[in-house]
Amino acid sequence: MRAARYHEYGGTETLTVEEAPDPQPGVGEVRIRVAAASVNPVDWKVRSGAARDVVTVDLPAIPGRDAVGLVDRIGEGVDGVSVGDRVFGLGGITGATAELAVLSAWAPAPDAWNDAEAAGAGLAAVTALRGLKALGPLAGRTLLIEGAAGGVGGAAVEIAVALGATVIGTASERNHAFLSSLGALPTTYGTGLAERLADLAPKGIDLVLDAAASGSLADLVEIAGSPARVVTVADYRNAGRLGVHLANATNDPALLTEAAGFGAQGRYTPWIEQTYPLEEIAQAHAHSERGHVRGKIVTLI
Repeated sequence: MRAARYHEYGGTETLTVEEAPDPQPGVGEVRIRVAAASVNPVDWKVRSGAARDVVTVDLPAIPGRDAVGLVDRIGEGVDGVSVGDRVFGLGGITGATAELAVLSAWAPAPDAWNDAEAAGAGLAAVTALRGLKALGPLAGRTLLIEGAAGGVGGAAVEIAVALGATVIGTASERNHAFLSSLGALPTTYGTGLAERLADLAPKGIDLVLDAAASGSLADLVEIAGSPARVVTVADYRNAGRLGVHLANATNDPALLTEAAGFGAQGRYTPWIEQTYPLEEIAQAHAHSERGHVRGKIVTLI
């Protein structure tokens, strides 16, 4: 199969497109013929070696954790899925940006999503749902989402609105119209946030989801009034120190199925900022590394 691979840690110049051995699904896994794979910050953090203290990979490695495609092989102990089914989901920390990929968690991809959207949904939606569920019931609550225009933040906005929350999202001004289109009240992040929120939510902020890890977590706790009302999916460094719950993404098929349900109802559509062909995987990673991505970047296989 053709795959994006890197043989050593380093910059985008380490990425090549080459022939690689076909992966085989193990117990409880399926293999898909990939139509599209997502590009996530974890991909280039692992590739660069920045995450090697917490994530080790065997080299050469194929970047990518989530993808969409047609099932072409089914591992032992798997039922409820057939060869030819269109599914999206998650595999290991690497392995998705290739013609074939193994998934350990998956769900049927709704017809409402094209391949790029389905590829961009897996990790973003699971992360958003883990964070939102940790906050408790959302109906009738006012929720602040820090970093609302990214892949996780945008998913959290749409899902929280669907669940009945009033959502205020922080983003740069260029993304305010985008947040409004998702159903959020937009505002800028940084200095003066508490004062801006006082105008947008005179009765206060009930809950906070941090999807940015921008160094604002202490301020978000102060805005919420208690660390118990704040969840972060991104600030691994400060969560424990501040007593804030850290919600990690998990390969959970139930969460993928829930996200697909919102997609089928038209209440969650992953926003794709740009797609790249497999041959331009280095450009896709460089785009992600520059930051300030609206929604997701996807590689078309």
